[in-house]
Amino acid sequence: MSNEIKDNLTQQSTWLRGLYMLLFALFYSIAEIVLFAVVIFQFLLKLFTAESNARLLKLGQSLATYIYQIIQFLTFNSDYQPYPFGAWPKSEPAALKKQRIESDETES
Repeated sequence: MSNEIKDNLTQQSTWLRGLYMLLFALFYSIAEIVLFAVVIFQFLLKLFTAESNARLLKLGQSLATYIYQIIQFLTFNSDYQPYPFGAWPKSEPAALKKQRIESDETES
């Protein structure tokens, strides 16, 4: 085994990231279940009252953003550690918001 491979295998930061990845995979599973419950409840509200619940819309958006942040971290596209190590997302991801704003401008 070369020294470079040995160095890579003994890097504490890589193993620590692996531990965080396992933890965030668990959080992803939990968030997915909660999001599914929000989807079902919001659908039932819309079905029976013909209106969406504003609080559930906000919760759904923040859960979707949280799941996006977790996936970004798990796929090494970001080093940002989502909640509980970072802040809970308050809105949609900045990249998606920018894309939505640009598409709204082109439609106008």
